[in-house]
Amino acid sequence: MELSKYPLRTYKDTPSDAELISHRLMLRSGLIKKLASGLFTWMPLGLRVIRKIEGIVRRELDSSGAYELLMPAVQPSELWKETGRWEEYGNLLLRIQDRHERFFCFGPTHEEVITDIVRKEITSYKQLPVNFYQIQTKFRDEIRPRYGVMRAREFLMKDAYSFHLDQKSLEDEYENMGNAYNNIFSNLGLNFRKVTANSGEIGGSMSHEYHVLADSGEDEIAYCDEEDFAANVEMIESKKAPDGGKLSFARGIEVGHIFQLGDKYSKSMGLTVLNKEGKSVSPMMGCYGIGISRIVAASIEQNHDDKGIIWPGEIAPFEIIIIVLNDKSSDLTAKGQEIYNSIKAIGKEVVIDDRDERAGVKFAEADLIGIPQQIVLSKRGIDQGTIELVDRRTGNKEDLSIEDLIQRISS
Repeated sequence: MELSKYPLRTYKDTPSDAELISHRLMLRSGLIKKLASGLFTWMPLGLRVIRKIEGIVRRELDSSGAYELLMPAVQPSELWKETGRWEEYGNLLLRIQDRHERFFCFGPTHEEVITDIVRKEITSYKQLPVNFYQIQTKFRDEIRPRYGVMRAREFLMKDAYSFHLDQKSLEDEYENMGNAYNNIFSNLGLNFRKVTANSGEIGGSMSHEYHVLADSGEDEIAYCDEEDFAANVEMIESKKAPDGGKLSFARGIEVGHIFQLGDKYSKSMGLTVLNKEGKSVSPMMGCYGIGISRIVAASIEQNHDDKGIIWPGEIAPFEIIIIVLNDKSSDLTAKGQEIYNSIKAIGKEVVIDDRDERAGVKFAEADLIGIPQQIVLSKRGIDQGTIELVDRRTGNKEDLSIEDLIQRISS
């Protein structure tokens, strides 16, 4: 990818309404563009990050045994009235009307839709347990959208829903999904905690949240790593962990939430299956959400410095950027293109900054967009037979031969 042809525009100044560092850096680095309050366009560089996150999530969910589907974003009011949430959800629910004066909503969640699917498709215990997931656009009509994509009105979410014949089966899948979530957030390169939480508006008997630790987090959590314990502060009754360990406190950004819903939705919507004895029973249900677009902001809150973003390698838009320092007396661009082709040939995601820009501009923008490894080509280095490799996170610099460089980044 040649940066001279890539649709990327960065900015020095930050809009005055951008409060969080992630919001400021996402706008400045050209990851997103604001369309209206709480509505953002994901530009090509930002969308690459989204796709990386989706790939990690899909890999773990598929491995867990869940099946991917895609449900409509727009949902008929009748389903929400069956569960009573058409009125209960309040003004967060964006209600719309079609030309036939029928009411719909732009779904903030999909419990009603998936329950409707299952009650039409699954009739026997032999078809259970089953877990469906999707990655879909959601909408919540926030009264005051803020913090960029952290609390937007439209957002991208992975939601999964499992159905079970009994509580034991639900608990088994709840544990299975919890393990999948641990793998997902670890593979995303995030420092996170799984915390005991309140079920809130979704309902159910048990829930856990997954929080990325960051000073800008809206929630306060207490944790004790020695006891593998963590909880929202509102859920703890003591200043010590359950087994007497010392609690630490931190701010957290919620990026995932899992629930044991019981039979709340199956009963209210008349979902039944026949058990082994031929008796109609209401299946138990689990619900598992991950904020895909929110993860981008949370990762930046946890990984940045005064120069810009420092992406974890797993979700960086590119792995490597080649910075060609312009020099009228030599054609470094040709050498840069040669190295670019060699790196691309070994399967690395690489971009080359071949623009006719000052060195300071190139360095500043490379740091701003946060690509993990920077390869710097200068006339002096080429004359000496070396190329500079810079680690964005540590700032460590090494002068390597082309052969050693290719070997290093391919390992």
